[in-house]
Amino acid sequence: MEVAVARARLEETLAELDRSAAALQAEGTGESGEVAAHDAHASEAATDMQDADRQVAVLDVVIGQRAEVVAALRRIEAGRYGRCVDCAAELPEARLDARPEAARCVSCQHKVEQR
Repeated sequence: MEVAVARARLEETLAELDRSAAALQAEGTGESGEVAAHDAHASEAATDMQDADRQVAVLDVVIGQRAEVVAALRRIEAGRYGRCVDCAAELPEARLDARPEAARCVSCQHKVEQR
């Protein structure tokens, strides 16, 4: 993938992730603009807790994805984009098309996931 194209895609993804994180954080603090009716029923309280847990989990995923995108942009700046961070093999074009933030070849990524 051409570096300029990768940079543009990564910057666009970064902006989307920042918007998503801001929206999730606003929902978590009750700043979404929606009027919430709080009811003392136990079942509704449990549902509220589950919703809050889901929001935290989704926010964690967004934050993790953001870190991967930022790391990819740093690799571009350092001239190391498109190479596996572990074995330095060139990443296949198809992998970068599918995941421009990919840091590892499939083999090294599999090893990391097995740990």
